[in-house]
Amino acid sequence: MFRPPEGDLTMLGRLRGGAQNRTTSTSTDDACLIVGLGNPGPRYEGTRHNVGFMVMRELARLLPDGAERKRFQSAYIETRRDERKVVIALPETFMNESGQAVAQLARWYRIPPRQVLIVHDELDLPFGTLRLRTEGSDGGHNGMTSVIQHLGTSDFPRLRVGIGRPRQGSTVPYVLSRFSADEQRQLPDVIQQAAQAAIVWLDDGAISAMNQYNRNVLPDTQTGERAPTPGV
Repeated sequence: MFRPPEGDLTMLGRLRGGAQNRTTSTSTDDACLIVGLGNPGPRYEGTRHNVGFMVMRELARLLPDGAERKRFQSAYIETRRDERKVVIALPETFMNESGQAVAQLARWYRIPPRQVLIVHDELDLPFGTLRLRTEGSDGGHNGMTSVIQHLGTSDFPRLRVGIGRPRQGSTVPYVLSRFSADEQRQLPDVIQQAAQAAIVWLDDGAISAMNQYNRNVLPDTQTGERAPTPGV
């Protein structure tokens, strides 16, 4: 499995079992960058704040094998979706400096902000709820504050993955803690749906992805039926 950055590139191979193709990067006008926000290292693996990393693991599993790279303060995969180049990245900075990695990758691949999708945890959405927007403020998320600062704009899409707020106490220990047992049982559904929302964004654009995925994606508690899963 794809692990959060721990100082080596092998985390990419653990997810993908993918090829180690080291061909030189070339940019295209329709290239896209998808970045999951989180904190590197085993201490933070599986925590609520690292849900963006989890979505990137699933997204990389769904897309074709590609070149694995470690550069620009990131570990990332360079792959393709049909004829479009797609870069999937995990910053190796800590959360509050995520924008450094995002901006460096965007500059290298010459990807404009409107083609950069940021995936991150969201306290102000209930667990299991997804919300894609094409622009907006940082919403109090330090990682997003950094991304906006380093890209020089807030005009870029972001996919927020709801983790809910703690019933009491500070949010800091809450976001740095692991999901509850009940949440962990439902988490694979959330991660799968978030990764597929990113693919719909790639294929069909933000409006289509918002129409399909801006909702609570957990299985219905009354019927037990899973949320519909569009083909990828």
